[in-house]
Amino acid sequence: MLRRLFMVGLLLAGVLMGFILSGRATERADMIARAPEVEKARAPEPLPPAEQAVAVAPGATPDFTRVAAQTVRAVTNISSVQVVRRSSTPFANDPFFQYFFGDQDEFFGRSRAQQSLGSGVVISRDGLVVTNHHVIGEGSNAEVTVTVGDRRDVRAKVIGLDSWTDLALLKIDATGLPVIPWGDSSKLLVAEWVMAVGNPFSLNQTVTLGVVSALGRANVGITQYEDFIQTDAAINPGNSGGALINSRGELVGINTAIFSQSGGYQGIGFAVPSNLVRRVVDDLNKFGRVRRGSIGIVDVISMTPRLAEELGAENSDGVVVNQLHRLSAAYRAGVEPGDIIVAFNGTRINDPSQFVRLVADSAIGSTARVDVVRAGRRQTIRIPIEAQQERQPRRR
Repeated sequence: MLRRLFMVGLLLAGVLMGFILSGRATERADMIARAPEVEKARAPEPLPPAEQAVAVAPGATPDFTRVAAQTVRAVTNISSVQVVRRSSTPFANDPFFQYFFGDQDEFFGRSRAQQSLGSGVVISRDGLVVTNHHVIGEGSNAEVTVTVGDRRDVRAKVIGLDSWTDLALLKIDATGLPVIPWGDSSKLLVAEWVMAVGNPFSLNQTVTLGVVSALGRANVGITQYEDFIQTDAAINPGNSGGALINSRGELVGINTAIFSQSGGYQGIGFAVPSNLVRRVVDDLNKFGRVRRGSIGIVDVISMTPRLAEELGAENSDGVVVNQLHRLSAAYRAGVEPGDIIVAFNGTRINDPSQFVRLVADSAIGSTARVDVVRAGRRQTIRIPIEAQQERQPRRR
């Protein structure tokens, strides 16, 4: 009897242990089965082939070490010192004082030396250096010193200045200098990696890396002729006139300005495209000034819905002629204040900066076809393109 009870107990224990093991196995099976479902839900969708090339691994930035080694010695430090006169009389800005005495700085002014520092780029082995106009100043009496890659200080001659693009061309007495080959800025792409080289805060040959943030930036209030490359490569005071270089070691821009509320780097810098720099430099080297087309003094403003309503226009396309000089070619051809300029030689006009660039780039002696809307009617006016009369800077 006792043996029979022992056998029954052993049998019940075996059955109970079987249930426990079976339950644990089922739970483990559920865990194993559920885990792939959780991982599958968390995994991102596979990228299309075109996007996979953009999605690089963290830290996989381009290697610019070779490019830097080949180019930094072609970026110079530039120091410009000029004598300026400041009026010592509190009546200097009074219109009656100016009416009777004129601009009498030689009698009522004090001289002082003003220094500016910046960067420059060697573009020829025989000593041509391009930089920014604002680095040099007016240039009429500036003493400019260029510190080349081997730390030699060389006095420079100002070949020409162009305030419209904020560019300047210098010549130093040196040969065999390292140069950066020209690149084609029209082939730049947004998000392409670029390297900025300059002398921020007088720290010579500083290299920073970033991407092209935007192309064709205009209406930013820096220069009269605006067609900037925007980059997030760190640019600070002293970088002006330095080089913007692509991954092939080519010069694609001249660093010109930063947008900053603090005075330092905030991720928005602007550079003059190399194709524009080459055109300006060629003219400065040949003629000492840049030859541009002009239709006279014509002030145009952006079109707004309110202006469109006031002028009876169907939309907000084009720019509005705010005022123009009576001796201008545009006035003589028939342009009037209040006209809406909607096209220039067949190109639709979107903003004032674009219109200024199209006029300036026109061939001198040619005739421009300007489409205007006046009192709701569209008409074409032919305007002769004249040579732009550049204002000479006032000598101080």
